[in-house]
Amino acid sequence: MDLRRKRAYDTPSAEDGFRVLVDRLWPRGLSKQNAEIDLWAKDVTPTAELRREWHAAPASDFEIYAARYRAQLAADDAGALRALADELREHPVVTLVYAARDTEHNHVIVLEQALRDLAP
Repeated sequence: MDLRRKRAYDTPSAEDGFRVLVDRLWPRGLSKQNAEIDLWAKDVTPTAELRREWHAAPASDFEIYAARYRAQLAADDAGALRALADELREHPVVTLVYAARDTEHNHVIVLEQALRDLAP
């Protein structure tokens, strides 16, 4: 499986393959029709508390929040993460879609690695 990342506000393309929204909240100002989302995977996103703290923190604290999110994925969301990984294996190309502005310090980077770790 070819796993990719893309902001929700970027134009969808055929090369995106199966598009999975990996944000707990729907991206502001984006219509469901224009988003072209195939699956909304809310169950594997950071908790509301962690998400609020993460967005308020400086990018230099990325590893602190990434570690907390990894712990969440390993404990609370382990079943949801495995279920998502199983579903994504059915698609040759998967794009994880997210709304965060910062493309280098966000939860999708952590989630992508967790999904890769579960790949056969």
